[in-house]
Amino acid sequence: MGKANQNKSKKKAGEPFGSKKMERFGVLYPRSAGIDVGSMLMVVSYTDACDQIHLAQFNSFTSSLHELADLLQKEKVEIVTMESTATYWMPLHSILESRGMKVVMINPSHYRNVSARKTDIHDAQWLHQLLTHGLLRESHIAPACYQDLRQYIHERQICQDQKSDTLNRIQTILTKMNIKFQHLISDIEGVAGMKLLRMICSGISDPEELLCTIDHKRLKAGSEELLQSLEGDYRDSLIHILRGSLKAYDFLKDQMLYYEEHIEQTLKLLAPEIKSSKKQGMVRKNQYHINLKDYLLAILGVDLTAVEGLDEIGLLTILAVTGPDMSKWPTAGHFTSWLNLSPRPKITGGKLVGYEKRITHNPATQAFRLAANCLWQSKGPLGGQYRKLAATKGKAKAIKAVARKIAVIFYNMVLKQEAYDSSKVQQDVELQKARKIARLQKEAQKLGLTLQNAA
Repeated sequence: MGKANQNKSKKKAGEPFGSKKMERFGVLYPRSAGIDVGSMLMVVSYTDACDQIHLAQFNSFTSSLHELADLLQKEKVEIVTMESTATYWMPLHSILESRGMKVVMINPSHYRNVSARKTDIHDAQWLHQLLTHGLLRESHIAPACYQDLRQYIHERQICQDQKSDTLNRIQTILTKMNIKFQHLISDIEGVAGMKLLRMICSGISDPEELLCTIDHKRLKAGSEELLQSLEGDYRDSLIHILRGSLKAYDFLKDQMLYYEEHIEQTLKLLAPEIKSSKKQGMVRKNQYHINLKDYLLAILGVDLTAVEGLDEIGLLTILAVTGPDMSKWPTAGHFTSWLNLSPRPKITGGKLVGYEKRITHNPATQAFRLAANCLWQSKGPLGGQYRKLAATKGKAKAIKAVARKIAVIFYNMVLKQEAYDSSKVQQDVELQKARKIARLQKEAQKLGLTLQNAA
């Protein structure tokens, strides 16, 4: 839209933008309740069968939570709201849902209490009042099966992070022993590195004997250099610490496999038609030993690994958070806004004064951002867009913009059950060329020059 059209569309000072009859807040949920959730105390404000508002307090023991549910069920409460405070809400949420009540979880940052003392009673009453008038925005809670899947993935990730910390401690111990082979091989967690570690922990300290246990001809470093790197201080105390750290490493690897078994069992419940299958050959570190692609294809209905940047682990994380039902979000814009990947402009006085910055810990958001960050070497259309934005706007903005584009592709593919078409993402080359020529002509005109086509 040109400037002339923009000026025409602007209203004159004092001219009304339109009229609308003022709507008063109506009671949308007469049988409702608001609960302030705490670690040891639950405060509930509810409306009884005679439309009277009551307050009650319960402790957080399981028997008391069932008493709370019995009370709400007795008073024929149909809908309940509470804050998603830490993990305190989870047991009560499960009990209330099992009783057939609709539970509306809200983000504590989405509502503010009126200017008054901050108490549990005031919070419960305020939540109850807002819910009664339908003024609360419900948070996304995945079905129970996907919640279990998310928990297993989270615990496996914790074990993976602890395993990485344990490897760092092992390298610190090797440095104290003045053993330098970890700097001559590509990965201490590889076959050669773990063989040497286990032989050192078994009590072998002769460099030549240690070198004979590995296939050093496949390593880039020469045999003489490797022998020198294996000379060090093999004192008993350091060997004992190294042996303990290696046991911790083995334990964490077993824990990762333990959670993988439960992840596979949960995926079988979601896709019972898929037979259990393990990956053939060597599995890279931190990768799953099960074939996730078959499960993801059966659950989501489309092959999303064809999208640049999205891999099996990232898709599994996204699936555990969002589930396969994209109809919960009316449009792709709602989906990206929920992921905190869309811009939030701040406008005051009719002017754009900046953009709101929000911090999110949504695992799905992190998975999309990680997918975008992996595109800096991609030769596809998304990789080209990422490099162009990184060069002009900076890496941080490029990651967020491309992560949003990947999220939109994910949303449309799952919702419409369409295969990935890279041509829809590919930018018009001729249009880009025309824009570049126009920009160069404008710059040349400022300098009093003209552009001519090459012969």
